[in-house]
Amino acid sequence: MSTLSTLRHPIIAAPMAGGPSTPALAAAVSAAGGLGFLAAGMIDIDRLAADVAEVRARTDRPFGVNLFLPGPGDVDEAAIRAYAERLTPQAAQRGVSLGEPVGGDDAYPDKLAALLADPVPVVSFVFGLPDRAAVAALRERGTEVWATVTRPEAATAAADLGVDAVVVQGTEAGGHRGGLPDDDDYALLPLLRLTAARCDLPLVAAGGIVDGPALAAVLAAGATAAQLGTAFLRCPEAGSSPMHREAVASTAPTALTRSFTGKRARGVTNDFLRQHDAAAPAGYPQVLHLTRPLLAAARRDGDASVANAWAGQAHTLARDLPAAEVVADVSAGARAALAALTERSTRWG
Repeated sequence: MSTLSTLRHPIIAAPMAGGPSTPALAAAVSAAGGLGFLAAGMIDIDRLAADVAEVRARTDRPFGVNLFLPGPGDVDEAAIRAYAERLTPQAAQRGVSLGEPVGGDDAYPDKLAALLADPVPVVSFVFGLPDRAAVAALRERGTEVWATVTRPEAATAAADLGVDAVVVQGTEAGGHRGGLPDDDDYALLPLLRLTAARCDLPLVAAGGIVDGPALAAVLAAGATAAQLGTAFLRCPEAGSSPMHREAVASTAPTALTRSFTGKRARGVTNDFLRQHDAAAPAGYPQVLHLTRPLLAAARRDGDASVANAWAGQAHTLARDLPAAEVVADVSAGARAALAALTERSTRWG
């Protein structure tokens, strides 16, 4: 029996690296009848093990862990140096130096090995597709494997690898693009329908889903469940900073940008994004390491004009509620929307 078929509510808590995803949030969503996720990206192996243990201590319900796949490694070093020169005066004003724009694999081999040694119910991947050996090894240990795609052809490739489900991420989603390359431009509903036409696996819709009617829409369009991230950013269990919560609660627009990390990601627009987006080169994690001290200083100073605040396009609809209430309310709202649609449809003939 698949994990998706055991859920009381077709709601997945999106893995949000960098702080928002916590064991408390993952456990609360799972205990409420959805599926909570831990974000393994940007943390060390000891922290991952501790987070997994904490979720298990909080709930006996299934949960998932998300892994960052290593990037291709080839970047335009001259463009990154030019970007560093552009940001140096701004860093100096904060009294910090920019970081070294080094590469890296986010300790992916070690994290994968840890999840093979101590299996969890679900492992999902972003920033590309896992290799066939990793998929087979995880499944042999009873772990379901989910791949994240941002274009239809990637779903076909994921199915060929033997994954159990596909997370279909539209451009409305907050945070980093989960596919590779990251220059996709598919909105969620077209991408979901195009993917459903060529892939028989369960589909998890992601991008701009914050309330019940949006959940109903993607279920009607072929999704088995929806992955919500921004909807949980204001929950008390989330690790979102006060500044991030304020940005999510605002009516400010969002935009996709490489200015903060070198990989396209959607966040609430601010001065830093507007000033540097056009000049920002592709290069993850090099640009992430470059900007990290500057962004950390801005967060320390409470300067929302510089610090990034990842959020999806429908962020204004997110509410300050416990995670269990978000799960229950969004699910109830979807049922009501689907019932209203059924009633209206009786008049179409």
